[in-house]
Amino acid sequence: MAQVEATTERVIAADAEAVFDALADYTGTRAKLMPEHFSEYEVREGGDGEGTLVHWKLQATSKRVRDCLLEVTEPTEGELVEKDRNSSMVTTWRVTPAGEGKSRVVVSTVWNGAGGVGGFFEKTFAPKGLGRIYDLVLEKLATETEK
Repeated sequence: MAQVEATTERVIAADAEAVFDALADYTGTRAKLMPEHFSEYEVREGGDGEGTLVHWKLQATSKRVRDCLLEVTEPTEGELVEKDRNSSMVTTWRVTPAGEGKSRVVVSTVWNGAGGVGGFFEKTFAPKGLGRIYDLVLEKLATETEK
């Protein structure tokens, strides 16, 4: 099994702390950021950053639905890590200052892909598809945080 990685980033015209707080707000803002690819969104524990347990289904393609139960940690300042209890998938959100009143948000997801021919196609196409989904999330994050 090869590791598969999808990374997307965006500069947002808002303070890094405000952007991070919006991302870490699983009971409020975060639900608003989810495009139609996400369903059954539910905060099961916590709701604000570290210690949150959140569930959703991610429909990456018309045939592929991933049932995610994510434990949230904040290992360093400006970083949220979502580890899926149901798979090897780990998503890391990093928010850093990017100049006066701006921030850079980088989202990176890694998981153990399939082997063989299926793994080749997964490694080739899944990062692009997930990147497009995260572009939508980051666009909504910008709309929520830019004033």
